[in-house]
Amino acid sequence: MPHINLSNDFPGIRSLFVYRPETAAPLNALVQAMLHNPHPSLSAGERELIATYTSNLNTCFYCTNIHGAIAKHQLGNDAEIVKQVLANPDTAPVSNKLKALLKIAAKVQSGGKNVTDADVEFARSEGATDLDIHDTVLIAAAFCMYNRYVDGLATWQPNNGELYDKMGEQRAREGYLTPPKKVSEMELTGI
Repeated sequence: MPHINLSNDFPGIRSLFVYRPETAAPLNALVQAMLHNPHPSLSAGERELIATYTSNLNTCFYCTNIHGAIAKHQLGNDAEIVKQVLANPDTAPVSNKLKALLKIAAKVQSGGKNVTDADVEFARSEGATDLDIHDTVLIAAAFCMYNRYVDGLATWQPNNGELYDKMGEQRAREGYLTPPKKVSEMELTGI
């Protein structure tokens, strides 16, 4: 049960955005820029995988599931890639560059000062640009905050894979700047 009075029509961070639209706008703008807008060398799916992986390390059920669903839709509807990254990024079928960036994300998740020059040099040796490294650190750091926001207020986090898939498809298609649909609307319309 949420620690504050939140709408049961919206799960996870969506309920927090409805509760406090003044803070939702800049948080949505940030996630739009980090994960959805065009990027010169990381696909939206790869950036969603970084968010998903960080959320999983933080044991944030809602963010792991929603961003995993978005990643799935951004990666050609391939849920297996998401599962494999969460199980072991070193053996997942992703580029060596993304594997190196996921290592950096894990270091950020455990504490920003844990990222070393060697981690950065390794990522560069695997083809990561300074922008890729910057954005990986920003995504991981921001998702530590998003995860703590969601879990710190004990938001409603349904255990319904189909619902996450529908919400993920909407976000993969529309980005983060459109209003969320109520769960009841998603159930009625299929999205």
